[in-house]
Amino acid sequence: MYQIIIGDVLSGNGSSGTGHSGVLQEWFGIQWWNSRDIAILFTLVFIFLPLVLLRRVESLKYSSAIAVLLAVVFVGISSAMAIYAIFEGKTSNPKLIPSLDKQTSFFDLFTAVPVIVTAFTFHFNVHPIGFELGKPSDMISAVRISLVLCAAIYFSIGLFGYLLFGDAIMSDILVNFDKSSDSAMGALLNDVVRLSYALHLMLVFPLLNFSLRVNLDELLFPKKPLLATDTRRFVILTLGLLVFSYLAAIAFPNIWYIFQFLGSTSAVCLAFIFPGAIVLRDVHGISTRRDRIMATIMVFLAVVTSAIAISTNIYNFFGTKS
Repeated sequence: MYQIIIGDVLSGNGSSGTGHSGVLQEWFGIQWWNSRDIAILFTLVFIFLPLVLLRRVESLKYSSAIAVLLAVVFVGISSAMAIYAIFEGKTSNPKLIPSLDKQTSFFDLFTAVPVIVTAFTFHFNVHPIGFELGKPSDMISAVRISLVLCAAIYFSIGLFGYLLFGDAIMSDILVNFDKSSDSAMGALLNDVVRLSYALHLMLVFPLLNFSLRVNLDELLFPKKPLLATDTRRFVILTLGLLVFSYLAAIAFPNIWYIFQFLGSTSAVCLAFIFPGAIVLRDVHGISTRRDRIMATIMVFLAVVTSAIAISTNIYNFFGTKS
């Protein structure tokens, strides 16, 4: 998923109806070396590979810190551009509620669920990071801080993005920053916004890959020693996951296929259904009545909203085809 977005930023995406060029193509024109396949391959070999070969999640602390800083840069520039547009009178009055016409139904609102769920799905990183903390109980505070920070970033991007682009805002806001600007400074800021987000994803990817690799190893080799102690198995799994992710990014150039269906299935299961099921099963007998009620509500809402989102996406997909 991250490689798809990185490919969009660097080399554009002409597969959808709103095709757009990438930063490299805008700077150097369309060349063989800045094509989507080559750009993603370059980032995979020279950025992803050195980071994913690190065997401890603690080794990613500096790259993760830079990733957070880049996210703040993304928000800061977007907010500044929106505030400037407000003072210049270039923004439209925001709508407090969505407008539904004949082509849009109430159930289309549920298609945002997969995106939101995917944004806050980080559960698989909790245990690996907590395991390497000097004081594992600090993980509770870390999770709370992360949730608040993520919510603030997403809220700011949504708010200022809508103020900046109004009804012209795209489902992928990075496409809006691809549009030509009235000034050289505006064009520069657009490029900085897109590149900062792409670099952010490049530095976040190894952290997600770490958890995926560990869990996959435990699934395939449950009786083997720790993955970090077996160089051969570690390298094979690492390279295998990188190759698979690269091929998937090339095969599915449109990020919304991933968001719409994986976000409303696997992400919902990881974020809500599986944690709720663990609480309800309560093998250690530590769940309170309040915990079980909350888990039941969480699982129920997750199943209902996911079913509506999947049904709406399928209906819209085949409706567009026809």
